[in-house]
Amino acid sequence: MNKKALFCDGTGGYVFPPEPLQNQRVILQFRTASKDADNVLLLTNGEGYELEKKSSSGPFDYYAISWDLGTEMFRYSFMIQKGDEIVYYNQRGACDKEMPEYAFEIMPGFSTPDWAKGAVMYQIFTDRFYNGDPNNDVEDGEYIYIGEPSVRVKDWNKYPAKMGIREFYGGDLKGVMEKMDYLQDLGVEVIYFNPLFVSPSNHKYDIQDYDYIDPHFGVILEDGGEVLPGWTKDNIQATKYQKRVTDKRNLEASNELFIRLVEEAHRRGMKVILDGVFNHCGSFNKWMDRERIYENQEGYEKGAYVSPESKYRSFFHFFKTGEKNWPYNHNYDGWWGHDTLPKLNYEGSGELEEYILSIGRKWVSPPYNVDGWRLDVAADLGHTAEYNHEFWKKFRAVVKEANPNALVLAEHYGDPNAWLRGDEWDTVMNYDAFMEPVTWFLTGMEKHSDEAKPELCGDAEHFMNSMAHHMSRMLTPSLQVAMNELSNHDHSRFLTRTNRTVGRVADKGPEAAEKDINPAVMREAVVMQMTWVGAPTVYYGDEAGVCGFTDPDNRRTYPWGKEDQEMIEFHREMIRIHREYEAFRTGSLKMLCGEKNILAYGRFLDEDQFVIVLNNGEELAEVHIPVWLAEVPVKGAMRRLMYTYENGYTTEHEEYQVVNGEIVVNMGSHSALVLKTLEY
Repeated sequence: MNKKALFCDGTGGYVFPPEPLQNQRVILQFRTASKDADNVLLLTNGEGYELEKKSSSGPFDYYAISWDLGTEMFRYSFMIQKGDEIVYYNQRGACDKEMPEYAFEIMPGFSTPDWAKGAVMYQIFTDRFYNGDPNNDVEDGEYIYIGEPSVRVKDWNKYPAKMGIREFYGGDLKGVMEKMDYLQDLGVEVIYFNPLFVSPSNHKYDIQDYDYIDPHFGVILEDGGEVLPGWTKDNIQATKYQKRVTDKRNLEASNELFIRLVEEAHRRGMKVILDGVFNHCGSFNKWMDRERIYENQEGYEKGAYVSPESKYRSFFHFFKTGEKNWPYNHNYDGWWGHDTLPKLNYEGSGELEEYILSIGRKWVSPPYNVDGWRLDVAADLGHTAEYNHEFWKKFRAVVKEANPNALVLAEHYGDPNAWLRGDEWDTVMNYDAFMEPVTWFLTGMEKHSDEAKPELCGDAEHFMNSMAHHMSRMLTPSLQVAMNELSNHDHSRFLTRTNRTVGRVADKGPEAAEKDINPAVMREAVVMQMTWVGAPTVYYGDEAGVCGFTDPDNRRTYPWGKEDQEMIEFHREMIRIHREYEAFRTGSLKMLCGEKNILAYGRFLDEDQFVIVLNNGEELAEVHIPVWLAEVPVKGAMRRLMYTYENGYTTEHEEYQVVNGEIVVNMGSHSALVLKTLEY
């Protein structure tokens, strides 16, 4: 039996319809080599059901079976018989045993938004993108954060400080709006913002007020008060900060600006995703008010830190609850022990749960009309796993009720399978099934640049096994919308990983992140990002050649006027290729070959077939690729869409002949090639 010819997946090419409703009939299809099977059986619940040969095309036969789904998860695999030979097929491919842990899965009634499938996303860390309104900039000494005063950075090109959470470069929403033409020209389809709500840090993962956009990112209509005197060590006298972030005129004006931003994005055909930080808030939060920002402000309730009678007391878990511990009770639960990040006490407060659910609903509803949520440290929310799952079921329900087309995307490290059963998250930031395997194969580096494993650089077998395993932990609709990033605000910049330097900015210095980088390897990575299954997500500045070790160094400013124009143009070309063909959004993926430093895979859907080849080695390589496995006609030609190599890239037309289902290509060092079947 020709095991390489066997194929099936969860895309629309093999499951009709690909996102079936509850109690709907589906048609499941399976591919074999022509006249190469006596029998194909669907295996489910310990039983076997025979498929019928429905069609033949070129070197393949296609078998199919109709199946009536119910309301529960449907798990299945296949058994193929030829004479005395028996082969099993599941998400790991052809196997000599059934391996139920890798069975295909369909969850009736589960779907992900079509707009998000393969969508080109762009992540913006707002403070570092572009300053469109200097009038809302944080001032020097405007307030104290973690023991030191805030800093207004005057030099846009300065490296971030090693403890840079309290320094601000001035990027804001008006800046993003001024750069919408740039984003649209690049090909961006979705803007994902790091947190925008009122918060004292530049990263804003310590939310102060979930109901409002931070006026330092938005609009300050009513200014006043004073910056702190130099001798003070608390925020009781931070009257300028208090005015800016508590005056409802500033807060409402900032929300109005955000409404206009979303409207402008939608007018241009772009979507917007917000960052939801619901596991914990910040010590500045109006519910806690450890910094006493709200204590004497008109129109605000007393915080739980300030008063034992606070209506918000149940929102937090206090270790010492005697009356003598108030006012100003420091004895509360912080996430990972951080008192600046009070953990939200959902199990102890139905009011808190309802409030956060209302926030989830509010921002995806008119007049804000956001298109989805990215959920920070989502698996940590609550005090038990049982409650965590219960909450995310409720969160999904209220968000989807308000906006059925909204995306619910979670940050998660490790196996996300328990949350991806169709009733909690839509998908995840794709570390396990994209960022990590790609980084190991192309650089031999861990994603924070904390460790090097040179033996994994160019290890095709490790790459293919990692991808196959981790992709199997997600349903197909989840994979198609998974956030495929090379870099982000929590990891080193991918371009820095290409120098294979282990370390962080504190011990290496920022200049080391730029030394000995290899843009050709970066271009290889971008080719993979734009041709793999999922939503390719560009971290702002990656396309412009920004470097950096892990945070805070990965949060450098966008280098306006100093961009790597060749890298931008390369991203623009690869995004164009990705967007032009539906196969890159919802088509099948098939590994074609893998050897030391060499990978080749196919993407195919209907009449379109693509082959992607990478040589991550230092030497020229002749690569023989069985493209027929990606349903490329066994005789014909393929044309080049992109070739990137050590010294540049080209999109010039070149043809490659397919002979007996195979092409032969010469790949330069650190090169990548994208081919498409030539139509006559």
